[in-house]
This record gives sequence, C-alpha cells and structure tokens, in this order.
Amino acid sequence: MLQETLDEAKQRMSGSIEALKRDMAGVRTGRASTGLVDNLKIDYFGSEMPLNQLAQINVGDARLLVIQPWDKNAIDPIAKAIQNSDLSISPNIDGAIIRLNLPPLTEERRRDLVKMVKARGEETKVSIRSARRDAQDTIRMIEKEGEASQDDCQRAQKDLQKLTDDASGRVDSETTTKEEEVMQV
Repeated sequence: MLQETLDEAKQRMSGSIEALKRDMAGVRTGRASTGLVDNLKIDYFGSEMPLNQLAQINVGDARLLVIQPWDKNAIDPIAKAIQNSDLSISPNIDGAIIRLNLPPLTEERRRDLVKMVKARGEETKVSIRSARRDAQDTIRMIEKEGEASQDDCQRAQKDLQKLTDDASGRVDSETTTKEEEVMQV
C-alpha cells in the first residue's frame, strides 16, 4: 500500500513536469521553433484541432516558420488562429503555404518571458507539493489504521521527500534552461 502511494505521487509529479515541458516548448525564444505553434487550437469545421494535426510545420531558418496545411480550406482558419493567439505574429499567406516571420525579441519582452517562465515553474512546484501533501495524508492514514508499521511509514515519508526534491530540481533545471534560451541574443 505504501509503495502504491509513492508510485502514484511519483506519477503525478512526472505528469506535472511533462506539462511544464510542453508549456515551455510554446514559449518564444530568439530562434524559430515548431513548439511555438504545434498545439495551437484551430477551429476547423466546428471542432478544435491542434495545428500539428492539420498541417506540416517546418523551421525555414532561425526566424522563419513554414506551415503547409494538408487541406487548402484550412489556410484561413489557421491564419485567424495565429492572429488571435498571444504570439504577436502576423501570418503571411503565400498560396498554399503560411509563413511566420519571427521578429527579434526586445530586451523588455525577453524579461517578460523570463517572468512568465518562472511563474510557470512555480505553478509546477505547487502541483508537485500538492501531490506530496496528498501522499503524506495517505501514508498517515495507513499508519493510523495500522496497515503498516511506524518505521515503514517514516521510511515512506523520507522516500516521498526525496521524490519531491528530485522533481523540484528537475523543474528548476527546466526553467533555468528555458530562461537562458530566452535571454540568448
């Protein structure tokens, strides 16, 4: 029962970190990245679909993204979704291709992005601590009901703390790496 609790906590923490990684892929840096628009939601014939399911996305060069929709009818909805997104980029439609020219980031915008990255990192740490708290409550309940010895429960608490520390370290590593990417000119 204790091991199941630890495994569940580890799974929740890993899920939080994976969500952070997906979020970080969508944060703009100095270079073009397909992660910026991969999961952008497009209203396509009445249903919300991620852009990567409607088109091929390529990096043209350091400041250019090229989007090639598989269906020509998807060009206008894709362009509209890009304009309405928080990317602040105007799509250039060239026949059946959409080009996104990414202007260089200003110093002020870079600082704003770093603040956003730090905030997302903190949100992830909060969810990790929430997973730890839930697991601690379960371990205490197991101990209270006598389903495991006090020593086993204390060992499980220490293992849980180690899992939490490792997960927090991974979050710090991810956010630091992304901050460096954003600030790189």
